[in-house]
Amino acid sequence: MTRDIILNQRKELEQKLKEKYVTRISLSPVNITHLINVIIGPRRAGKSFFGMHQLVKGQSFGFVNFDDERLIKVENFDEILEALRSVYNQPEILLLDEIQNLPDWELIVNRLQRQNYKLIITGSNSNLLSSELSTHLTGRHLSIHIHTFSFAEYIASLGKELTDAEYKEKFNDFLIYGGYPEPLMKSINYNEYLKVLFDSILFKDIVKRYKIRQPEMLENLAVWLISNITSEFSMTSVSNQVDISSVHTIKRYLGYLEECFVFFTISGFSYKTGRLLKSNKKVYCFDNGFYHAKANCNSNDWGRLLENLIAAHLMRNKIKGDSDVFYWKGANQEEVDFVVKRGKSIETLIQVCWDAKNMKTRKREVRGLLNAWQKLGSGKLLVITHDEEAFETHSWYGVEKEIQFLPAWKWLLGDMIKK
Repeated sequence: MTRDIILNQRKELEQKLKEKYVTRISLSPVNITHLINVIIGPRRAGKSFFGMHQLVKGQSFGFVNFDDERLIKVENFDEILEALRSVYNQPEILLLDEIQNLPDWELIVNRLQRQNYKLIITGSNSNLLSSELSTHLTGRHLSIHIHTFSFAEYIASLGKELTDAEYKEKFNDFLIYGGYPEPLMKSINYNEYLKVLFDSILFKDIVKRYKIRQPEMLENLAVWLISNITSEFSMTSVSNQVDISSVHTIKRYLGYLEECFVFFTISGFSYKTGRLLKSNKKVYCFDNGFYHAKANCNSNDWGRLLENLIAAHLMRNKIKGDSDVFYWKGANQEEVDFVVKRGKSIETLIQVCWDAKNMKTRKREVRGLLNAWQKLGSGKLLVITHDEEAFETHSWYGVEKEIQFLPAWKWLLGDMIKK
């Protein structure tokens, strides 16, 4: 039976490998080594395809997907290994997909490495396959992060050069529907696909794994969070909104949702560590498509969607180790959406503004930037807009400071487009 399961998985794999593939921009160095190569990221982001197309292409490898309850029930892993070796003719490279579903996965992986297999393992749970890797894997490991398509990857998937007008049109689509590869590459209804995926993450990856007794509480929290992306919150304020009395429970559930790469949070910036740790957080979603599919809203909130998209891009940079990201709020409630810090220095202060041509809005955003720059003492000033591009110089307490206005699609694509 075990061999039949793996054989069927191989047949499915061979069909999928014939489909169009977009080369991914990894958040980490990409090369297969004798280390334990760990690909982590959200469910359905294309982690296994990345491994097969960009890590082991042209090499003999064996593949098994543990997102199958029948394999999890197999008591002796050696039975699975023997079937894998038989189906794939004694492979030296093993690609073990969604390995965290297997009991004692870390013991099995360590044993396979000692047996000189080259290993590529994937998982959707960042707690198991990121923060605890050093504890679980006694051998050395290399983490490779793969998320849903960035805007640059989405543009690459189109396979053609675009005009500025076409870039803007595709950006608007991406802003609403997000970057999950499958609905982008196939004729699949975005909303239905993302609704099912969102619920699958909640009930399969979290409720089942952590044995949550009242799943409706988790669901209520998740829907509230997706409906309130970009909002500042405290655990107490969330408790009042979702009718969960225990702040500890909310914190635990939010941790699960972050582990599965659905949400992430950003802290308020302060040079004082204690104040930073005590600050309220702002919540964001890794992929905009979930807002369109699951949020309790009547229409698209363009400003909210744009800010969330920029936050997700900055969080990817943080995961890659390039920089850190915070928000800033002054004593008089002036705000700056993002403080980008590289090393010990503040690199950029960023406001996100959908309609920068509205003079009242523009004045508020500029004033927030200049106040933050004065208080924090450094940083390039940038307003990311929907479609406006300009440079302005403002005098602030006797100092001339330049502010750049740049359309989000240009900022996201960076060097991909001609200057």
